[in-house]
Amino acid sequence: MLMRTDPFRELDRLAQQMMGPATWSRPSAMPMDAYREGDEYVVAFDLPGVSAEAIDIDVERNMLTVKAERRPVTKADDVQMELAERPLGVFSRQIVLADTLDTEHIKADYEAGVLTLRIPIAERAKPRKIAIGVGSGHKEISG
Repeated sequence: MLMRTDPFRELDRLAQQMMGPATWSRPSAMPMDAYREGDEYVVAFDLPGVSAEAIDIDVERNMLTVKAERRPVTKADDVQMELAERPLGVFSRQIVLADTLDTEHIKADYEAGVLTLRIPIAERAKPRKIAIGVGSGHKEISG
């Protein structure tokens, strides 16, 4: 159901660590899981610390694009940062969806830092029975 668009993800992760935080012109990838659950395809993205308003989801034809921005938390003037390991900036992921998915009815939920997209399997892609005419009667064969 899913085709990977980035075979060099690990190389990109290493480059990101060396080049610093992401920007809108150079977003970094976000971790995800993808699986089929019944008649739906589920894609879950890890976006801890990102507000729901900072997430943008687009579908154009069969290309799903998810962008999110983790902004720095404003601190009081007397705060001195000792350690900052949580990445800030823009995170982005593009996925090519199969033609067998119904991109018109995608549902998105965001809870506990996880964005979950549920994409229904298109009716035309579901298994169905075909009736075969034999003489004057019909016989069903499951396929």
